Amino acid sequence: MAKYYPTVGLEIHAELSTRTKMFCACRNDSNAEQPNVNICPVCMAHPGALPVINKKAVENVIKVGLALGGQIADFSEFDRKNYFYPDIPKGYQISQYKYPIVAGGRLAGFDITRVHLEEDTANNKHIENGEGYSLIDFNRAGVPLMELVTEPRTFNDTEQAAKESSNFAKELQLILRHLGVSEANMELGEMRVEANISLSPNAKKLGVKVEVKNLNSFKSVERAILYELRRMAELLEKGKGGEIIQETRGWDEVKGETFSQRKKETSQDYRYFPDPDLPKLKLREAFDLEKMKSELPELPEAKRKRYKETWGLKDEDIEIYINDAELGEWLQRIAGILQEPQKIKTASNYIVSDFIGLKKSNLAVKLPSAENFAELVNLVSVNKISSRVAKDILAKIVLHDMSPMQIATENNLMQSSDKSALKEIAQKIIADNPKVVVDYKQGKENAIMSLVGQIMKATQGSANPQIVKQLLLDLLK
Repeated sequence: MAKYYPTVGLEIHAELSTRTKMFCACRNDSNAEQPNVNICPVCMAHPGALPVINKKAVENVIKVGLALGGQIADFSEFDRKNYFYPDIPKGYQISQYKYPIVAGGRLAGFDITRVHLEEDTANNKHIENGEGYSLIDFNRAGVPLMELVTEPRTFNDTEQAAKESSNFAKELQLILRHLGVSEANMELGEMRVEANISLSPNAKKLGVKVEVKNLNSFKSVERAILYELRRMAELLEKGKGGEIIQETRGWDEVKGETFSQRKKETSQDYRYFPDPDLPKLKLREAFDLEKMKSELPELPEAKRKRYKETWGLKDEDIEIYINDAELGEWLQRIAGILQEPQKIKTASNYIVSDFIGLKKSNLAVKLPSAENFAELVNLVSVNKISSRVAKDILAKIVLHDMSPMQIATENNLMQSSDKSALKEIAQKIIADNPKVVVDYKQGKENAIMSLVGQIMKATQGSANPQIVKQLLLDLLK
């Protein structure tokens, strides 16, 4: 098989988290249970109804542009994108063409072409009951929609192309959530990915482009790109017998295949022209860009670097905090109390190894206060309680947020270093386990840990395990 170079460019739509829609005062709630409740003459395109720009939506797109390192336009405007489909009541969609809000930027190995703002379309619901008809829910029509377009990126192989394209979408979702501009839940349709894919035997020359529409999960992005590139490779291998045509294709999640939908439109087909009902935008006059940039939250890549370099956390643990905002904020509060990197690392180990496991097995588990969790870590760090006791106390404070010191004191769980008291217990355990003692004296050194465990059990985990082990070593000489 000949060597082929895959190229992928991505178009990602994300619904913005604003109170109202893009051009009217209707509630922005595209997932309302009842259809057609968040509608008005503007988003239904009644004659004489005029749109008004949602300033918050514009601000949100500017934040994204600043986070990506893009250039914020001085001048921007909205255009009419003309096409006829049941889900756009006006017969056109208000979008942006020549003058987007953001140009340039970079994320996860992809160069950004542009980020612009438009209105979402309605939602078609196809009824398959023998009659075959469609209903339209206009709740989503007019919701502020950010569209990000990347430059095409050429890869060395199909697996790399699929994986890194999916990773780009994941990183963008994280940024949108960190900025608070979109929930970007793909399962709810709040973020949709479209992949422009081509394959060529020449790394410097693009092949025929195919667009795969509406990929609604990261796994689907990866699978669809892999499938489409393999389909293209098979066509190219057939030579004259196979031809890749420029078209729009859909993705069948069940079959794991793309399928032809329609011939690919070009920008000329949409007959863009500036919307005469909307004013031009002078963004640098309307927004203080320097202030907005200074107020951006810490972004995922900066967090990764800080967590690793300052606290020494493992990469896989860092990703847990990056992806779970609540957990990450909780760790940050705990770190503010503990201060010392080693203690913060210990806290993280308890969170990843124990807290998350408890939460998965019991829905009643809640985050204890940062103060109580930090107190638990401090007790372990100064050997006032054992690691075993710390796990038991943790299982209690995630259900009832109490002071670990109080729990340890009231239940006699404070770690004991009283050698005389521990010696008596050790002597009894030795007497009760003659076979283990014989095994140890015959060279099975690990047998002593069985005795350590029994002493820890007898003391309800309160004994200092290092002192216990040393006592046993002395007694068994």
